Amino acid sequence: MAGQVTANDLKTKGVGAFEQFTDDDREVIITVRGKQKYVVLPIAEYNQLREFELDAAIQEAKRDIAEGKYHTGAIEEHMNRVHHV
Repeated sequence: MAGQVTANDLKTKGVGAFEQFTDDDREVIITVRGKQKYVVLPIAEYNQLREFELDAAIQEAKRDIAEGKYHTGAIEEHMNRVHHV
């Protein structure tokens, strides 16, 4: 379950605005002018999401290598190729 706090409450109450939430509120959504804008996560959950993201990037790189979707050569060649994409 996600909690919700307004940017104005956060501005006036600081981190005390989060005191109303319990351990069941795994993330807190911060709204700005009525629109969901940011999410605050426990650090352990954030770190796990980053791990998933990095694992997915590694798998994608391995797939690209297996499929021959990579280039070798000088850094200058690579920079020219990247800037012209």
